[in-house]
Amino acid sequence: MISKHVYAIGAAFAAVGLATLAAPNSATAHDVAAEIGKVRLATAKYNDVKDALAAGYVLAPPGDCVTAAKEGLPPAWGGMGIHSINPKMLMITGAEPKVSGESTHTDFLNPAILLYEPRADGTLKLVGVENLVFLNAWHAAGNAAPPSFAGRSYDTMADYAGTEADEAHHFEPHHDQHIYFAKSANPRDQLNPFNTSVTCEHFKGNK
Repeated sequence: MISKHVYAIGAAFAAVGLATLAAPNSATAHDVAAEIGKVRLATAKYNDVKDALAAGYVLAPPGDCVTAAKEGLPPAWGGMGIHSINPKMLMITGAEPKVSGESTHTDFLNPAILLYEPRADGTLKLVGVENLVFLNAWHAAGNAAPPSFAGRSYDTMADYAGTEADEAHHFEPHHDQHIYFAKSANPRDQLNPFNTSVTCEHFKGNK
């Protein structure tokens, strides 16, 4: 995953060939904050993970809590949390050897993935959302460039054979975009793949 801006995160991923930097961001900070606010309001109904599960979301196997450190990246970048995916929205077609699908879904008011942070009391807090489109399906639909949100192109993810980690998180090549709800001085930072406000310190599984 990369940032559309020439951030340190984008430079680091580009340096190891994980993705290609996109064009400069065209959205203002105000536009980004407003768009994120709309998404947060629309997804508040999933603040309780039980409601998300009832609506068809499932905790992505193995239900892990993702951080930059676990991905071999600088710990200061923060985390993503636990992913809860909607298989129907992602149009999953298989899981071996990697998750494949036909999703071209980009509606953030009804996102395909919810991001939760484990809390000390054992509950999960909704901290963000994500959409993901599979490259093959996206291109088959006649798209050349990645989709965008608030003027920012989605990140492009594919496993890089030169590392032990799977940079695409066991998914086939895809474009994805994360949105985090914790406010930042620069709202564009809330669109980076990882967020410094998200921690997995209270995660009890997969030690």
